[in-house]
Amino acid sequence: MKRITLLFWLATAGCASSQRPAVADRWLLTGARLYVAPDAPPLEGAWVVVSGGRIEAVGSASDAPPAGVRREEACAGGVITAGFQNSHVHFTDPAFAGAASRPGDELQSPLSQLTTRYGFTTVVDTGSDPANTGALRQRIERGELRGPAILTVGSPMYPENGIPFYLRDLPPELLRQLAQPASAEEARALVRENIKSGAQGTKLFVATPQGHGEIRRMAEDIARAAVDETHRRGGLVMVHPTDPDGVSAAVQAGADVIVHTTIDSPKQGWSAELVGQLVSRHVSVVPTLQLWGYELTKADVPADVRERLVGGAERQLAAFSSAGGQVLFGTDAGYMTDLDPTQEYVLMAQAGLTPMQILASLTTAPAARWSASERRGRVMPGFDADLVVLRGDPATDVRRFTDVKCTIRAGRTLFVRAPVDGEPPAH
Repeated sequence: MKRITLLFWLATAGCASSQRPAVADRWLLTGARLYVAPDAPPLEGAWVVVSGGRIEAVGSASDAPPAGVRREEACAGGVITAGFQNSHVHFTDPAFAGAASRPGDELQSPLSQLTTRYGFTTVVDTGSDPANTGALRQRIERGELRGPAILTVGSPMYPENGIPFYLRDLPPELLRQLAQPASAEEARALVRENIKSGAQGTKLFVATPQGHGEIRRMAEDIARAAVDETHRRGGLVMVHPTDPDGVSAAVQAGADVIVHTTIDSPKQGWSAELVGQLVSRHVSVVPTLQLWGYELTKADVPADVRERLVGGAERQLAAFSSAGGQVLFGTDAGYMTDLDPTQEYVLMAQAGLTPMQILASLTTAPAARWSASERRGRVMPGFDADLVVLRGDPATDVRRFTDVKCTIRAGRTLFVRAPVDGEPPAH
């Protein structure tokens, strides 16, 4: 294959050569295989030239890389893909408290374990303290911490008098901060304040379990007002649905992303009509299948019941994906203390998604959802150098998606897997 080279655009003043980065910023990554994108054939014996945080050129074994370019040996020899996005995380763990002033070495380890250790170069925080998450994001962008790009929806909104039962043990001062708008205008004001605080969208709990089978629901006019105000300001609306009726309410309100499948209702199935509405209105779904086994195990639910409920969620994902719905990978890590996403990949595969469909949920799909398809999600010249190097090929085993050798964002290596004595080489 011919080498693909980056054409530098002319700036409004000066010539292209004045925009070229210093030689020190230019380096070469080599790999056994490269997935340019989920919908493109892989390149064998591949290489990528990175310059100034962007991809300059991509090639394969049939076309030698440019000579004299510094090689990134620590990350060489694996399977290269575009950087991954986890579309459902939280920065609510006490390890991230005081992010503005906490010593960087105290934040780095939990940050890496939640994100870059598993190849995530972009994450979506689906609910946290906006000021604290904003401080964490700023420290990453200043280079004080090695971390992913953080998109956040800030503080969620709940139905009026509708805090879910599982949050009621929070300290009273925190409970008082949880927004429960009583009117459409109050919802609009909350959206404006949230986005002013740095959020890129809004999260709505349109239905919340109160215990003993009771579900509290957000009023339709309030949900629609929050959605409309968010869209007017260029943000996305992410919805926690709880049950199929909550999914339907989210669709009717104009939501962009459903952040879970559902198991909490006897009506666990998603009808063909509901799936059709989700797809026709371009609503994305974050399955979080691993979360259900985690939660049900905590609740001491018998294994056969757990299997039945998780199986129902898998069928929801299968129906949605088969109908052409856009799936976004996400785990709810940060709320869920099990940070290893291996089981999520396994369950998605059990639901019928192919390895390349899973790769799309990590790369091209979230880039499209966040209007960033011209910048990330593919390994192409001109794109941000957000890359993951895996030690094995996920096309042969989806568990390989977590076998991360290196994570690179904007040309900066954020994570390098430490070698283990006696460990066989990657294949």
